[in-house]
Amino acid sequence: MIVEAKIFAYAGDVSHRAAASRPGGRSSRVLTAIYTSVGELVGEGAEKITFPVVAERAGVNPTTLYRRWDSVHALLEEVAVAALTRDGESAPDTGSLQQDLTEWAQVIARDITRPHRARYLRAMVSARTEIVASCPVTEKRREQASEVVSRARERGEKTPSVPQILDHVIAPLYHHVVFALPVDREYTRRLVRDVLAMAE
Repeated sequence: MIVEAKIFAYAGDVSHRAAASRPGGRSSRVLTAIYTSVGELVGEGAEKITFPVVAERAGVNPTTLYRRWDSVHALLEEVAVAALTRDGESAPDTGSLQQDLTEWAQVIARDITRPHRARYLRAMVSARTEIVASCPVTEKRREQASEVVSRARERGEKTPSVPQILDHVIAPLYHHVVFALPVDREYTRRLVRDVLAMAE
């Protein structure tokens, strides 16, 4: 389980992105240790993730975490962005809105249904204790949806709005994974068909 968690915590990219987010040296090493510790705790199925627990695992003082993040869910979301997205990641560009949305939905579905990703999403949700104004993962998906819509409109295609794509394609995928409901290729296709019916 710990080995899988380490693969999840970095898979090569979380550690690199942690290092890239700050200059080299101790700050980079500390941030990488914190990111890795969160991934390990999630991978081990930790019931309660708190700043003291993460700090102990990372070998840092808890005040380091309190200074950088306002809450545990803010830390979890930051690591989620590093773990679940990639720098420069773009939605598919196939020349067809329906194909773009279908391929994009299937890429997301394949990723977040992997056991370690699903555990992370559920941990992130369980750590949230209050309503927030925005979610970094959602904002990343919003940027990608905007790319898809912009390209489709340039081609002269009718399109649903970006909020409609988020609400009727992306959100249901995450909802199904968080609540352990099935997600398969036909489900993603149905979501895309439904949202395309809203195109104007």
